[in-house]
Amino acid sequence: MSQLGKASAKRGKPTYAYAIIGVALVLFLFGIVGWFFLNLRKTGDYFKESIQVHAFLSPTASKKQVDSLTNYISGIPYANRVVYVTKEMAIAQYNAENDSSWKKIIDANPLPESIDFYVKADHVEPDSLLNLSTELQTAYPGVIADFDFPTEAVAKVSSFVRTTAIVFLIVAVLLTVLVVFSIDNTIRLAMYSNRFLIKTMQMVGATRGFITKPITQRAVINGLISSGIAIAAVWVGVALLEKFIPGFQSLHDTQGLMFLFLVIVALGVLISLFSTHRAVIKYLRMKLDDLY
Repeated sequence: MSQLGKASAKRGKPTYAYAIIGVALVLFLFGIVGWFFLNLRKTGDYFKESIQVHAFLSPTASKKQVDSLTNYISGIPYANRVVYVTKEMAIAQYNAENDSSWKKIIDANPLPESIDFYVKADHVEPDSLLNLSTELQTAYPGVIADFDFPTEAVAKVSSFVRTTAIVFLIVAVLLTVLVVFSIDNTIRLAMYSNRFLIKTMQMVGATRGFITKPITQRAVINGLISSGIAIAAVWVGVALLEKFIPGFQSLHDTQGLMFLFLVIVALGVLISLFSTHRAVIKYLRMKLDDLY
């Protein structure tokens, strides 16, 4: 009889392993998509800030004027990596990237001097760069012969970032809804297997608070465990991406990851707690015959 009682007790004891694993998998999927979404802007900024701007100098510009213009551009808050490129530096760079057979036809160096620089992502827009061109040519008339930047590339990058951001936002919203419903269904299935235990406790005189308290406490613990598993999996996944794809290292954002992990914990705990509490109250209100 004692063995039979022990076996019965084991059958009546709630099992949460499958629920924990199921919730962890859903949170892991949410975490990976969330990581890509958080890094989308940073990725766009990386491409924008890789676009070089050239201020080609007039042959009549004096060294004093060139130095003054270089210092002026360096003082612009959103200008980065400002470099004065001499004719010798320009031709050396051209020869390194292209065929140098032009020397057989032209003796003189045809490339002008320039001040090359990069612009912070927020200002890499056609209108902003045109305004900068006007500002520089107004401040230094006759010094700048031409102000050049890849207009088409700037427009395409800006359009790509905006479009991708909208797509990822829609995906993130849909995935969040999917996460909520998936976790809710997983918890409800786990509680369904223990509906008779809940009802039995009620029938022997246990109060609603006495029944729900340990179960909801366990839900919080399970949510934390699921969140911890998901966070560990996301961390490992990101580390592997950064290891095998070096370009991802430049996108590493510890602060963004910490924010994402907090969201994962909040989702795991709050949804587990809400779903568990709702399922317990549902079975407490049902009649015994309805549980079958």
